[in-house]
Amino acid sequence: MTSGLRARYRRLRSAGGEVGRFGAVGASGWVVDTAVFNLCLHTLHLPSVRSGVISMAVATCTNYLGNRYWTYRRRDRSRRLREVGLFLLFSGIGMVIQNGVLALSHYGLDHTSALADNIAKNVVGLGLATLFRFWSYRTWVFRVPIADLGSAGGVLRPVGDGIGPEPGSGVSGEDGGSGEDEDAA
Repeated sequence: MTSGLRARYRRLRSAGGEVGRFGAVGASGWVVDTAVFNLCLHTLHLPSVRSGVISMAVATCTNYLGNRYWTYRRRDRSRRLREVGLFLLFSGIGMVIQNGVLALSHYGLDHTSALADNIAKNVVGLGLATLFRFWSYRTWVFRVPIADLGSAGGVLRPVGDGIGPEPGSGVSGEDGGSGEDEDAA
């Protein structure tokens, strides 16, 4: 019983670093997003949702670079075009979630002040979109190799349990640290 708890603790601790890095990248993206959103809204006098879409597009570029080269730096890099395409797809879905909340608040509920727009987009919408993005990026975009990519038959799979350690992180469970199901290999 205690060895199983220790293994879970190690996996959770490893995931904590990933969550922290993802959060730091997200925080820098939020600064970019919020600055560009308010620039478009108040200086360029663009409509709320258009300002939100523009700011999200700029922030998505900075977030990709941060996630690829810091948060998920040890993950598979062999299919970059696929990775970028999925990142843009899931970022787009996150953008729809975030700006959908803004549109609902602004046009549906008639909360049209700058404060209401910022709360809808940058608090409520961002919270929902962040949960979706973390799950989708870690599961589908930045995949974990389950076998040595240099050997024959090496395959990649999406992360399943959401708390397994990254390969090469030095954190391992009782089973050698891969975290995958026995029948997956």
